[in-house]
Amino acid sequence: MSVTMTGSASAVRADAVVSLPRAGRTAFGVVRILLGVVYLWPFVDKLFGLGLQTPSERAWLSGGSPTNGYLSNLEGPMAGVFGAMAGNPVADWLFMLGILGTGVAFLAGAGLWPAAVAGTVLMGSIWLTNLPLATHPFLDQHLFYVVLGWALALAGAGRWLGVGTWWASTGAVRRMSWLR
Repeated sequence: MSVTMTGSASAVRADAVVSLPRAGRTAFGVVRILLGVVYLWPFVDKLFGLGLQTPSERAWLSGGSPTNGYLSNLEGPMAGVFGAMAGNPVADWLFMLGILGTGVAFLAGAGLWPAAVAGTVLMGSIWLTNLPLATHPFLDQHLFYVVLGWALALAGAGRWLGVGTWWASTGAVRRMSWLR
Protein backbone atom coordinates (compact mmCIF):
# COMPACT_ATOMS: atom_id res chain seq x y z
CA MET A 1 0.00 0.00 0.00
CA SER A 2 1.31 3.43 -0.83
CA VAL A 3 0.14 6.67 0.69
CA THR A 4 0.16 9.83 -1.37
CA MET A 5 -0.52 13.07 0.47
CA THR A 6 -1.10 16.48 -0.98
CA GLY A 7 0.04 19.63 0.78
CA SER A 8 2.45 20.00 3.67
CA ALA A 9 4.15 16.90 5.00
CA SER A 10 3.93 18.32 8.52
CA ALA A 11 0.18 17.78 8.87
CA VAL A 12 -2.26 15.03 8.00
CA ARG A 13 -4.92 16.61 5.86
CA ALA A 14 -8.47 15.67 5.08
CA ASP A 15 -7.55 15.42 1.39
CA ALA A 16 -4.90 12.73 1.89
CA VAL A 17 -5.15 10.00 -0.73
CA VAL A 18 -4.53 6.31 -0.09
CA SER A 19 -3.70 4.12 -3.09
CA LEU A 20 -4.76 0.49 -2.80
CA PRO A 21 -5.06 -2.40 -5.24
CA ARG A 22 -8.59 -3.05 -6.53
CA ALA A 23 -9.26 -5.86 -4.03
CA GLY A 24 -8.20 -3.60 -1.17
CA ARG A 25 -10.47 -0.79 -2.38
CA THR A 26 -13.37 -3.21 -2.64
CA ALA A 27 -12.65 -4.58 0.84
CA PHE A 28 -12.55 -1.08 2.33
CA GLY A 29 -15.82 -0.24 0.58
CA VAL A 30 -17.52 -3.39 1.89
CA VAL A 31 -16.23 -2.82 5.44
CA ARG A 32 -17.46 0.79 5.30
CA ILE A 33 -20.92 -0.34 4.17
CA LEU A 34 -21.05 -2.97 6.92
CA LEU A 35 -20.12 -0.37 9.53
CA GLY A 36 -22.98 1.77 8.20
CA VAL A 37 -25.35 -1.16 8.74
CA VAL A 38 -24.02 -1.56 12.31
CA TYR A 39 -25.25 1.99 13.01
CA LEU A 40 -28.45 1.88 10.93
CA TRP A 41 -29.88 -1.37 12.28
CA PRO A 42 -30.53 -0.12 15.85
CA PHE A 43 -32.13 3.03 14.39
CA VAL A 44 -34.58 0.99 12.32
CA ASP A 45 -35.25 -1.51 15.13
CA LYS A 46 -35.85 1.19 17.74
CA LEU A 47 -37.97 3.28 15.36
CA PHE A 48 -40.31 0.47 14.28
CA GLY A 49 -39.85 -2.15 17.02
CA LEU A 50 -39.00 -5.02 14.70
CA GLY A 51 -38.73 -7.43 17.60
CA LEU A 52 -35.05 -8.32 17.69
CA GLN A 53 -33.95 -5.90 20.42
CA THR A 54 -37.02 -3.68 20.55
CA PRO A 55 -40.53 -5.17 20.78
CA SER A 56 -43.16 -3.38 18.69
CA GLU A 57 -44.91 -1.95 21.76
CA ARG A 58 -41.66 -0.17 22.78
CA ALA A 59 -40.95 1.27 19.31
CA TRP A 60 -40.28 4.99 19.13
CA LEU A 61 -43.23 5.34 16.74
CA SER A 62 -45.43 3.65 19.36
CA GLY A 63 -44.40 6.15 22.05
CA GLY A 64 -41.45 4.21 23.45
CA SER A 65 -38.09 5.72 24.33
CA PRO A 66 -35.05 4.54 22.37
CA THR A 67 -32.78 5.23 25.35
CA ASN A 68 -34.92 4.10 28.28
CA GLY A 69 -34.55 0.32 28.08
CA TYR A 70 -30.78 0.29 27.89
CA LEU A 71 -29.85 3.27 30.04
CA SER A 72 -32.28 2.51 32.87
CA ASN A 73 -30.79 -0.97 33.39
CA LEU A 74 -27.11 -0.09 33.64
CA GLU A 75 -24.80 -1.32 36.37
CA GLY A 76 -21.28 -0.16 37.09
CA PRO A 77 -19.51 3.12 37.74
CA MET A 78 -21.19 5.06 34.90
CA ALA A 79 -24.75 3.93 35.66
CA GLY A 80 -25.66 7.15 37.47
CA VAL A 81 -24.34 9.45 34.76
CA PHE A 82 -25.93 7.66 31.82
CA GLY A 83 -28.96 6.35 33.72
CA ALA A 84 -30.05 9.94 34.36
CA MET A 85 -30.49 10.35 30.59
CA ALA A 86 -32.82 7.35 30.25
CA GLY A 87 -36.09 8.28 28.60
CA ASN A 88 -35.16 11.95 28.20
CA PRO A 89 -36.66 13.19 24.89
CA VAL A 90 -33.53 15.23 24.10
CA ALA A 91 -31.34 12.16 24.65
CA ASP A 92 -33.74 10.09 22.52
CA TRP A 93 -33.54 12.55 19.62
CA LEU A 94 -29.76 12.98 19.85
CA PHE A 95 -29.22 9.23 19.98
CA MET A 96 -31.55 8.46 17.09
CA LEU A 97 -30.24 11.27 14.89
CA GLY A 98 -26.68 10.25 15.77
CA ILE A 99 -27.06 6.61 14.77
CA LEU A 100 -29.09 7.53 11.68
CA GLY A 101 -26.63 10.15 10.45
CA THR A 102 -23.58 8.04 11.23
CA GLY A 103 -25.09 4.99 9.57
CA VAL A 104 -26.14 6.84 6.42
CA ALA A 105 -22.73 8.54 6.15
CA PHE A 106 -20.80 5.27 6.37
CA LEU A 107 -23.26 3.45 4.12
CA ALA A 108 -23.10 6.13 1.41
CA GLY A 109 -19.43 7.02 1.82
CA ALA A 110 -20.03 10.75 2.33
CA GLY A 111 -19.25 12.78 5.43
CA LEU A 112 -16.91 10.20 6.91
CA TRP A 113 -15.05 12.72 9.09
CA PRO A 114 -18.22 13.91 10.88
CA ALA A 115 -19.37 10.28 11.02
CA ALA A 116 -16.11 9.25 12.69
CA VAL A 117 -16.58 11.99 15.30
CA ALA A 118 -20.22 11.02 15.93
CA GLY A 119 -19.31 7.33 15.98
CA THR A 120 -16.61 8.04 18.56
CA VAL A 121 -19.14 9.79 20.80
CA LEU A 122 -21.80 7.08 20.34
CA MET A 123 -19.60 3.99 20.63
CA GLY A 124 -17.33 5.59 23.22
CA SER A 125 -20.37 6.29 25.38
CA ILE A 126 -21.62 2.72 25.03
CA TRP A 127 -18.14 1.47 25.90
CA LEU A 128 -18.19 3.62 29.05
CA THR A 129 -21.58 2.22 30.07
CA ASN A 130 -20.19 -1.32 29.88
CA LEU A 131 -17.35 -0.72 32.35
CA PRO A 132 -16.01 -2.87 33.88
CA LEU A 133 -15.86 -5.08 30.80
CA ALA A 134 -16.66 -8.75 31.20
CA THR A 135 -14.20 -10.38 28.78
CA HIS A 136 -11.23 -8.00 28.58
CA PRO A 137 -9.88 -5.32 30.89
CA PHE A 138 -9.99 -2.60 28.19
CA LEU A 139 -11.16 -3.70 24.73
CA ASP A 140 -14.56 -4.56 23.34
CA GLN A 141 -16.25 -4.23 19.96
CA HIS A 142 -17.25 -0.61 20.58
CA LEU A 143 -13.63 0.54 20.59
CA PHE A 144 -13.01 -1.43 17.41
CA TYR A 145 -15.93 0.39 15.75
CA VAL A 146 -14.38 3.72 16.80
CA VAL A 147 -10.96 2.81 15.38
CA LEU A 148 -12.52 1.35 12.24
CA GLY A 149 -14.55 4.51 11.64
CA TRP A 150 -11.44 6.67 11.89
CA ALA A 151 -9.43 4.31 9.66
CA LEU A 152 -12.14 4.50 6.99
CA ALA A 153 -12.33 8.29 7.24
CA LEU A 154 -8.54 8.70 7.12
CA ALA A 155 -8.28 6.37 4.12
CA GLY A 156 -10.99 8.23 2.23
CA ALA A 157 -12.92 4.97 1.94
CA GLY A 158 -16.04 6.73 0.68
CA ARG A 159 -14.46 6.68 -2.78
CA TRP A 160 -14.77 2.91 -2.98
CA LEU A 161 -18.29 1.55 -3.52
CA GLY A 162 -19.66 4.89 -2.39
CA VAL A 163 -20.37 8.48 -3.36
CA GLY A 164 -17.21 9.87 -1.74
CA THR A 165 -15.61 11.04 -4.98
CA TRP A 166 -18.70 12.98 -5.98
CA TRP A 167 -19.16 14.25 -2.39
CA ALA A 168 -15.56 15.55 -2.28
CA SER A 169 -16.13 17.47 -5.53
CA THR A 170 -19.07 19.48 -4.19
CA GLY A 171 -18.49 23.14 -3.43
CA ALA A 172 -19.28 22.86 0.28
CA VAL A 173 -16.83 20.01 0.81
CA ARG A 174 -14.12 21.73 -1.23
CA ARG A 175 -14.50 24.78 1.04
CA MET A 176 -14.77 22.75 4.26
CA SER A 177 -12.64 19.63 3.82
CA TRP A 178 -13.62 18.34 7.28
CA LEU A 179 -16.98 17.37 5.71
CA ARG A 180 -15.27 14.63 3.70
